Amino acid sequence: MSRTILIVEDEHILREIMKDYLLAEGYEVLEAADGKLGIALFQEHEVDLIILDIMLPELDGWSVCKRIRKTSNVPIIMLTARSDEDDTLLGFELGADDYVTKPYSPPILLARAKRLLERRFAHDHDQDTLTIGGFMVHFPSRSVSIDGKACGLTHTEFEILTYLMKNKGIIVSREQLITKIWGYDFAGDDRTVNSHIRNLRSKLGELAKHIVTVVRSGYKFEEEP
Repeated sequence: MSRTILIVEDEHILREIMKDYLLAEGYEVLEAADGKLGIALFQEHEVDLIILDIMLPELDGWSVCKRIRKTSNVPIIMLTARSDEDDTLLGFELGADDYVTKPYSPPILLARAKRLLERRFAHDHDQDTLTIGGFMVHFPSRSVSIDGKACGLTHTEFEILTYLMKNKGIIVSREQLITKIWGYDFAGDDRTVNSHIRNLRSKLGELAKHIVTVVRSGYKFEEEP
């Protein structure tokens, strides 16, 4: 099944280069030159991944990401021409799954997109569900419910939670999470992981207590904290 990727980028040449790479890999491509059109295309079509520039006319990438996260957990890769860590962390706090700093290598961006798509549509066929305490994870639909009520998580939040749950009682370092979720070539650091953990906890309510911080070591999922 062909996957659809939405590119929201105001620089025509960059948008065309990305489109050519994605089309060559068999993806369907939608493209927008500004934030408002990007949101309109997302609402009109079934999109599997978004490549989103930060500096956009009409509506910037932060605002686009924030609006999309109100209704969808579609994977989002943000593009930034700035290497400021605070900008990157803001993107993660708004729900972005990955980021790439300009200038970038198109093959690297393509690899990041493939990784996110593979994770989004893959699940453990030997275990469709995982239930611990008040959590119930359904891997085929990538959904999480808490005491029977749906909990809307982003792609990355889902990956972090389920990885910790599968390794319950075991300390998982931030470095392990970076490697598992983003891969060896990820340029982020501990602050990236901390930001996602903070967002995840805020959505879990009282059950956030199951994700325990182990000082100077990482995190651990405890069934009975």
